[in-house]
Amino acid sequence: MQLENRVAVITGAASGIGKEIARTFAQAGATVVIADRNVAAAQEAAKELGSCGPRSMAVTMDVTSESDVESGIAEVIAAYGRIDVLVSNAGIQIVSPLDQLPYGDWKRLLAIHLDGAFLTTRAGLRHMYRQGSGSIIYVGSVHSKEASLLKAPYVTAKHGLIGLAKVVAKEGAKHGVRANVICPGFVRTPLVDKQIPEQAQKLGISEEAVIKDVMLKDTVDGEFTTVRDVAEAALFLASFGSNALTGQSLVVSHGWFMQ
Repeated sequence: MQLENRVAVITGAASGIGKEIARTFAQAGATVVIADRNVAAAQEAAKELGSCGPRSMAVTMDVTSESDVESGIAEVIAAYGRIDVLVSNAGIQIVSPLDQLPYGDWKRLLAIHLDGAFLTTRAGLRHMYRQGSGSIIYVGSVHSKEASLLKAPYVTAKHGLIGLAKVVAKEGAKHGVRANVICPGFVRTPLVDKQIPEQAQKLGISEEAVIKDVMLKDTVDGEFTTVRDVAEAALFLASFGSNALTGQSLVVSHGWFMQ
């Protein structure tokens, strides 16, 4: 199996994209750690994975809390002795015109996406460097490449993940550590479902128009990206065998953004 004998930590993995990545990794033979601030949901997700792979566990982790991240990673090391793959996936979305965006909302979103990525990366790298190998995957977005109306903090944060990945790729190379970013298009998760009525109200259009004329307008087939699409891309990046693929961003968006 592609990830046999590897330990993978996935943040925000109690639901949505993170949960599907966890399931895919478990099916590929990995020991999977569900790191999420919702401990009950994380424990339930870990229990569900019991039939997919060899082992799994849940750790409580608010990625904006330095103590939470450090203690959660320490728990993983105590249980398994290593971390081979870290997927920084935890995130939220806030929809608002920039001139009306509360500063607190700006700070909260950047804290989850960027501070969380930094804290989990730093904690994971210390162990990856010691073992001489590792793969870090950031779940970015097409908004790591493009901009959309009403999403200033999200677009800013997702652009920032590409910069972080490039630095980690440069610094981690001599330690056998790779870093890459997955950039999904719109994925029909609760995070996206919540945006549809919000954007309809802010833009003064119907929810159907938000889906067709905003979210999927530039895709080649008018289709949402699926959680499975993103999970397969994560598996590809996690299992790649050399530093030939590091510091890169892989767009998974039905052609919404083409490089």
